[in-house]
Amino acid sequence: MSQLFSPIRLGNLDLPNRLVIAPMCQYTAEDGSATSWHTMHLGTLANSGAGLLIVEATAVEAIGRITHGCLGLWSDANEAALRTVVDACRKYGKAKLGIQLGHAGRKASSKRPWEGKTLQDPVDGADKWETIGPSAIAMSGHPMPKAMSADDIKRVSDAFVMATRRADRLGFDLIELHAAHGYLLHTFLSPLSNTRTDQYGGSRENRFRLPLEIMQRCRDVFTPGKPLGIRVSATDWIEGGITSEDTVAFARELEKIGCDFIDVSTGGLDLTQKITLGPGYQVPYAEAVKRATKLPTMAVGLITDPVQAETILKEGKADMIAIARAALDDPHWGWHAAYALDAEPLVPVQYMRAGLKLWSPAVRHAKKAS
Repeated sequence: MSQLFSPIRLGNLDLPNRLVIAPMCQYTAEDGSATSWHTMHLGTLANSGAGLLIVEATAVEAIGRITHGCLGLWSDANEAALRTVVDACRKYGKAKLGIQLGHAGRKASSKRPWEGKTLQDPVDGADKWETIGPSAIAMSGHPMPKAMSADDIKRVSDAFVMATRRADRLGFDLIELHAAHGYLLHTFLSPLSNTRTDQYGGSRENRFRLPLEIMQRCRDVFTPGKPLGIRVSATDWIEGGITSEDTVAFARELEKIGCDFIDVSTGGLDLTQKITLGPGYQVPYAEAVKRATKLPTMAVGLITDPVQAETILKEGKADMIAIARAALDDPHWGWHAAYALDAEPLVPVQYMRAGLKLWSPAVRHAKKAS
């Protein structure tokens, strides 16, 4: 039996397979509210063949958006707009639904990717807003963020709790907190961006404190049994930054407070990072966490081939596989992976007649020949 298409249980949530569509920013919200684009985009991916679809990074407060076009969940209007999308995906889609809650921190107030010269250029003029971070340390090319006060920390923590309540009301099956890619919670974890001298900075234990507090507070208000997990950058790819050993230590602390899964990515803290790219280049970091804890672990990053994904799981390097751009390129990647691994894909009833065994001349010819 295919490992990729075998079931897995996270908390009280049963997933029919281990294929996950990772969160992917679309930069097409209006004042944080979802639009018809989100219904079309997420509706398609809800029938990609993946067992779980996680909605893009969703800001817990307005200044926590990466760009003016980023999704948010800080207001009643945001919640109402997203309900339309969730209801459509729930009614017609096959995937379970998750959402990634986050705060952009010092990487906020940026242009949409197609508006700037790089992936994330800062906004100019009247459109920009003040950014925040654990310390007044700017990311390459970005304005200096405000070092967060105790009041700022409380406000952001409260915003994560409120967004969790809203996501729960919307009926999301799962929440992933975003502590990766140079966004706010990541900057608290990394000594390169956090030079605080209070209880939230300095020692590794102190740098872990705010993400762990927010995880605990969100766990306390999210429906018991619904899985709550986190995405991390396991290394900053910069000397003096987060290491795999730090991430394993953080994962052990997460495990103690009831975290249900960990999604292991890398990088994003600073443009000076030196990443060694290659197929599955982040898998060893997921494997390190899996070996050291009992947390279900997601591997992500240049996993593009079904056999590659299957091998990662069979070799025990991760428990789930998350894909992103591969699913944009091929919205039925999960169907095609199932065919390649001799498994049954998750196909909506409206598309049943498109099942490969029913219509493909090549398949029918091979069956007749055998």
